[in-house]
Amino acid sequence: MKDAIKIFFKGDVEDSEEILSKYSHDASLLEVRPKVVAFPKDSEDVKNLVRWVGENKNKYADPEMNKDWKDLSITARCAGTDMSGGAIGESIILDFTRYMNRLISFSFAPPSITVEPGMFYRDFEKLTLEKGLILPCYTASKSINAVGGMFGNNSAGERTLKYGKTEDYILQTKMVFADGAEKIVKPIPLNEIVKNGEIYKKIYDLIKNNEKEIGLAKPNVHKNSAGYYIWNVVQKNVFDLNKLLVGSQGTLGIATEITFRLVPEKKYSKLVVIFMKDLQPLGRLVDEILTLNPETLETYDDKTMKLAVKFFPDFLKHKGFFGMIKFMWGFLPEFFMLITSGFPKLIILAEFAGSSEDEVHDKCVKLVEKIENFRLKVHITKDKMEANKYWDIRRESFALLRKHVKGKRTAPFIDDIIVRPEFLPKFLPELDLILKKYNLIYTLAGHAGDGNFHVIPLMDFKRPDTASIITELSEKVYDLVIKYRGSITAEHNDGIIRTPYLEKMYGGNITKIFREIKEIFDPKNIFNPGKKVVTDHMGGTKEYIASHIAMEHDATHRV
Repeated sequence: MKDAIKIFFKGDVEDSEEILSKYSHDASLLEVRPKVVAFPKDSEDVKNLVRWVGENKNKYADPEMNKDWKDLSITARCAGTDMSGGAIGESIILDFTRYMNRLISFSFAPPSITVEPGMFYRDFEKLTLEKGLILPCYTASKSINAVGGMFGNNSAGERTLKYGKTEDYILQTKMVFADGAEKIVKPIPLNEIVKNGEIYKKIYDLIKNNEKEIGLAKPNVHKNSAGYYIWNVVQKNVFDLNKLLVGSQGTLGIATEITFRLVPEKKYSKLVVIFMKDLQPLGRLVDEILTLNPETLETYDDKTMKLAVKFFPDFLKHKGFFGMIKFMWGFLPEFFMLITSGFPKLIILAEFAGSSEDEVHDKCVKLVEKIENFRLKVHITKDKMEANKYWDIRRESFALLRKHVKGKRTAPFIDDIIVRPEFLPKFLPELDLILKKYNLIYTLAGHAGDGNFHVIPLMDFKRPDTASIITELSEKVYDLVIKYRGSITAEHNDGIIRTPYLEKMYGGNITKIFREIKEIFDPKNIFNPGKKVVTDHMGGTKEYIASHIAMEHDATHRV
């Protein structure tokens, strides 16, 4: 296959044991070995590869002719930080980070930036901050993820509560569709749908013909990445296909350029830390905090805090001598709290931003006054360094688990559930009861403002029943999520790990609509099969999950 592709492909094509092993993993708990990894130089490479795969898909379908070419497909990949298995596949991996990582253009009316999908967010953010601008839907993994992955997953993060998800910042894309043609995709008036081709017309008709059922199926939560996001494609007199393409995990087409809308970055911010010993008033507390319009409203649990204290030296690395002394001094209140009254059940981080230090401090004081009747321990951080110690704990809990707990591995499979905040006081204890039955250690952190929590259990992958526990526990947790009318994934998306549970969440009719969408865009099933839509032997089933769990190593090391 490598030699056949190199005939028309300018970029690199590799199939060494080292490369295939590396690209068998993303940040999920799964292992799927590809046949070859290609690194495109430009959009011509992408178009030529898509055409070649489409032309040869049926020709080489017979395993007797060439078993390595059976089920030809392309899985687009950027940084590989996907925790759902969305960036791994059995055929061709197309990695954009090596070459297609360039800035195309800046614009200031409106403020926007056009880049190739392989650009790392850390490089992207340097460019935007130089202009006083930012893409506010960045993820907790912003130091290692790429913008193409943000588009593919419809990513969100700390500021999503106020600013929205990636879909809210896509002005235009260039997409390569299944016929190998590259097209500009942007919002259009409804009366221009027919002019834009068959895909536009078919998707519009599908949505309009099922309008009532689609409306009833929409989860009543602040964010949702489960299935194809069909709810925002048609709005008033505008049709925006990007609303469907963002979050589709490369199953409908491949982005070669993305234009993001940017917003001004506020210069000053301050953090208020709230310590809760009882979860009962959590829903009411969140409602009160939200009336003051915070930039972020994040949280983590006592297990996460204990990890931070237990493995405190990890936080001192790379801080320098004076930074280390200041950081240690800053943690004295937490050590004192541990000695005098034990750990709180939940730590809430409410961040405010503005154009001056006084403005931000006044917002923090208003919050303290507003929630005084809850009788909670509340602390306004003094400076950015003090605030960063709390953010470090929030962002590093996953890495701490992976690094320090011997004999067990982090297992992200129920890692992105969401229910409305008012249900949290009942939901979280019920979730804890389910996990306790399996005697699992886990951390819980997430976005309290919209009820989105990341649950990361630790598991012994040498146990023969690991696969059955993962599928069984997923069923029980998702039953609980659906009971409270939530979503099985708010921002991490479906990938391999959650696709089998989409019918549980939506029912047969909506998942049939998802299959029709896939068929409209990708009739030969060449784009990232087994994600979003069941493809039996190529993914989308519980059996496929069970047979592709990486049993020997921690996949997070391979990101």
